[in-house]
Amino acid sequence: MQLVILPVTVHTIPDMGRTMTLQPENDHNPLADLPASGSLMGLDLGTKTIGVAISDSLRLSATPLETIKRKKFTQDAERLLEIITKNNIKGIVLGLPLNMDASEGPRAQSARAFARNLSGKTALPIAFWDERLSTSAVTRTLLEADISRAKRAEVVDKLAASFILQGALDRLGT
Repeated sequence: MQLVILPVTVHTIPDMGRTMTLQPENDHNPLADLPASGSLMGLDLGTKTIGVAISDSLRLSATPLETIKRKKFTQDAERLLEIITKNNIKGIVLGLPLNMDASEGPRAQSARAFARNLSGKTALPIAFWDERLSTSAVTRTLLEADISRAKRAEVVDKLAASFILQGALDRLGT
């Protein structure tokens, strides 16, 4: 099992009236050794839910799949393994919630612990992807689309997972 940190693609995201651009840390692509095809799974790990997205086998696009209500790790992992098997997943991209200054706080440490625990249950590679502002970007888009608060709460996590995975797919495609 391999744990790697993916560099960030350049994203320009509107944030409270200003624009932030997240620069790549380097040109190394830790997923380059994976086969060129095969679906990936993206995860947006929260304290109460896990947003799940999957890619197509050519890794061109990410699609929101579901939001898992978190219970105990074992139950969460069982559901993820079901999704992995059903969709023939070849690797996992886990959002890493870095602070805005790129430092790691308690949420990032929690994501790393989750990855360590999940790596004991699957041999798939697990890569981290900087998820700063993913949920806020998705929420902003849903607000602009005039989606109700209840519907936003229902879909925001799986859409954030799709946003995270699409960023990784875009990086893989360059």
